[in-house]
Amino acid sequence: MWKARLVRFIYVLSLWLFWPGVALIVWGELTPCAPDLSSILGWDKFQHFIAYFGLASMATVVIGLRRQLALAILGVILLGGLLEILQAFTGRDPEVLDFVANCLGALAGTLAGAVFLLLPSPGTLGERPPSD
Repeated sequence: MWKARLVRFIYVLSLWLFWPGVALIVWGELTPCAPDLSSILGWDKFQHFIAYFGLASMATVVIGLRRQLALAILGVILLGGLLEILQAFTGRDPEVLDFVANCLGALAGTLAGAVFLLLPSPGTLGERPPSD
């Protein structure tokens, strides 16, 4: 019972936060004087990883483990590549390693979302079938 409530809560949260998350990432990557979050999050590549991890995990929870998920994750990865290219026109330096961090974050987020969706309900592991 608690798993169904948790999944529903995470689903609704993901549904509402995905597009604001995309907007925040686009703003952060294309702003000429991007805010320096290094003091909070540390290494720049980690920031990229976390951003795309979040997008991909939210997409996975909302879409579920269906064929459309592959297209959504490809879209997240392509967004990361496009934003790196567009940085060249905003006074920022595009970096291949930022794109690699984006891709790794998207793949890890997809995996984390899938694991979350596949977690068994409490009591199903090792549970004996009912005897009549």
